[in-house]
Amino acid sequence: MTKQAVLDQLRAVLQADLDTLTRAAQGAFAAATDPDSKAENKYDTRTLEASYIARGQAKRVAELQEAVQAFSALSGVELDQGSAASMGSLVALEGPDGRDHYFIGPSEGGTEIVHEGREVVVITPSSPLGQKLVGKRVGDGIAMRPGVTAKVIFVK
Repeated sequence: MTKQAVLDQLRAVLQADLDTLTRAAQGAFAAATDPDSKAENKYDTRTLEASYIARGQAKRVAELQEAVQAFSALSGVELDQGSAASMGSLVALEGPDGRDHYFIGPSEGGTEIVHEGREVVVITPSSPLGQKLVGKRVGDGIAMRPGVTAKVIFVK
């Protein structure tokens, strides 16, 4: 598993999400501004609802555009052995439930991909797990929950 391959796949997933959401936002905007969708009476709120949807989708499109740019700015170069986990790191943890893989990203925490048969989850440095991981090195332990510790296997 290489960091560059994981980063490329994450970028592709975010770009695909952005493309899909952009089309949906354009459709919502068209529905909100369509002259045929005028209210038929004072209780008809279709146009108002469509405008709320269009506004929300436009905001999400802007967030995803920022995320795509932020992930594009990350380097796929793997860190030297012994480096601490930081923004853009691919990290593996070994715990009692097996091995888990995380990518520390600037945003879009919770995004999941499957790379080489392994699930990789994006976490942000501000998330609880991200706060625990940033600065950790291979061999360091992390408290996952009371009584359960995971060990850092690799940081790329």
